[in-house]
Amino acid sequence: MPKRRQLRGFDLKQIDGFECLIGVDEAGRGALAGPVVAGAVLVKRDFLDSNWVALNARRINDSKQLTPVERDALWLDFEALMAEQQIHAHFAAADVREIEQFNILGATKLAMRRALEAIYPPSAFQHQTEPDLFATEEEIREFQPEVSARILVDGLRLKHFPYPHDGVVRGDARSLCIAMASVIAKVARDRMMDELDRQYPGYGFAAHKGYGTEEHRQAILARGRCPQHRATFLRKLMAGRVDPRQFDFLA
Repeated sequence: MPKRRQLRGFDLKQIDGFECLIGVDEAGRGALAGPVVAGAVLVKRDFLDSNWVALNARRINDSKQLTPVERDALWLDFEALMAEQQIHAHFAAADVREIEQFNILGATKLAMRRALEAIYPPSAFQHQTEPDLFATEEEIREFQPEVSARILVDGLRLKHFPYPHDGVVRGDARSLCIAMASVIAKVARDRMMDELDRQYPGYGFAAHKGYGTEEHRQAILARGRCPQHRATFLRKLMAGRVDPRQFDFLA
């Protein structure tokens, strides 16, 4: 429990000097099937000092450490907090086609960007012009965006990402707003996978959510892939296990 109590304290330090703090996390990056989904949660100092946080911060943690019942209960609480405008939150996805096109890292950044744009558009901090090549340090400072939000992304800092941000390794276990974002991303993706289970029965998507369990691997070998499987991931998984001529994506 002590780590959970530290989540609020971590965010209070991170928000210092900023109007708000945004946590970003993803779900489904390592799955064999389905989209990758990102969650983004914007909080202000008033929320971090609120009675709700004092009473409920202990319930929030890295989504993987919570049960489905705990995550669903938090989702309902987050919806109520959004209705009261105590927080702003959004989730967004990158689908299998985009994962194949941009690779999983590129698709993850795409999903994160989409989630962020819904609550904090780039126009809030981007300048349309750049300083002159020979500008003084004072002139350059004038072109620095006056960012009112500090953005924390779970994991290492992302290269070539359009939002200024900080990476927080194991952030979903250290930051309250990142942990909240991880819950949103996880619940949203799990529900998407439940729907894909109805569309593509026989793979067990509702049970394993697209991850590479033995049951899932056996279903792929028995049935072949469906349109929601990530061909690049399957090549790596099946390499050496089957005759490449059995599956078009291995050939």
